[in-house]
Amino acid sequence: MSSEQRLTRARELLAAHPVVDGHNDLPWALREQVRYDLDRLDIATDQSACLHTDIPRLRAGGVGAQFWSVYVSCELAGDDAVSATLEQIDVVRQLTDRYPADLKLALTADDMETARAEGRIASLMGAEGGHSINCSLATLRSLHALGVRYMTLTHNDNVPWADSATDEPKADGLTAFGEEVVREMNRTGVLVDLSHVAPATMRDALRVSEAPVIFSHSSARAVCDHPRNIPDDVLAALPGNGGVAMATFVPKFILPAAIEWTRAADENMRAHGLHHLATTPEAMRVQREYEAARPRPVATVSTVADHLDHLREVAGVDHIGVGGDYDGTAFLPAGLDDVSGYPRLVAELLDRHWSDADLAKLTWRNAVRVLRDAESVAAELSARRGPSNATIDQLDGPAR
Repeated sequence: MSSEQRLTRARELLAAHPVVDGHNDLPWALREQVRYDLDRLDIATDQSACLHTDIPRLRAGGVGAQFWSVYVSCELAGDDAVSATLEQIDVVRQLTDRYPADLKLALTADDMETARAEGRIASLMGAEGGHSINCSLATLRSLHALGVRYMTLTHNDNVPWADSATDEPKADGLTAFGEEVVREMNRTGVLVDLSHVAPATMRDALRVSEAPVIFSHSSARAVCDHPRNIPDDVLAALPGNGGVAMATFVPKFILPAAIEWTRAADENMRAHGLHHLATTPEAMRVQREYEAARPRPVATVSTVADHLDHLREVAGVDHIGVGGDYDGTAFLPAGLDDVSGYPRLVAELLDRHWSDADLAKLTWRNAVRVLRDAESVAAELSARRGPSNATIDQLDGPAR
């Protein structure tokens, strides 16, 4: 089969089993670039000059369901983080209201299947970082009521009840309150997302969780030794939990040669008074100037496929997916430059002799199954116990 034939076949497969992408930061990009003015960034039209994501490219990429990240920066804390998260949720709802022919708000696995049948892109939401609930289980329940269907336990910094992969350990995983957060997520039907968390937090969450967990955008640590990736022992535990590891495309997480280059580029961003994760036009100008002076190591579609091969080998084909992190990173692999690139990844996997059935699990079936299983667990648990009103002071003691 020629490369063009493989690409055609990939598009055919995606028409039947579209991509469920675990993580896209378009809402934050809309906040940073135009303060949610959707007239200025109309994603019904080509926005490739400033975004990785728009509806035409989602369609071209075979994306059938998208978890929109309602991320807020760790620089926001307390009630400021909560209110910013609410604004992020609001813009996702604005998008689904504004583009009803293309986007459908999805709260359940059945909603995902209905959207696919209608030819629309199921739009789900995931909160990225436990700072979004400000140590309040009632706030967690409120986010679920507003449509949030996963929460990443931390972002780049620790929260008082859980350790991040990229901060100094303080809790050695989850505290007693952190375990209660996981239990309440299970009871309400919010998926426990273990991207960004420390390995000790991953292991604690797997021990406590009665529902499947996800990694919304993480890859294999054995392939690229970055703390944001998943160790093999955790991958091997996923089948027992029923969860899914969704491979990400961020070069510094998937290409060893990109780790040091990115560290230096981040320092350059800070030296210019910019947040190292910023993707505003000014930030991208600084990044491009740095890249021109010091060419970066370039990941490819094959780099991502190497991670997927490893994830499949260790966790099994029933426990893998994809979460590109589009509009949340300055750089992407060649061939996966925006959300239209998924057919190239599927074509690469076809070249590696992945079966149609395996690819259908990777792109659609596993993610839908995990959400459905979490819904079943939530129904069973909520029939047995009511909402938890525990506080962090009660379970962990007063902050010191």
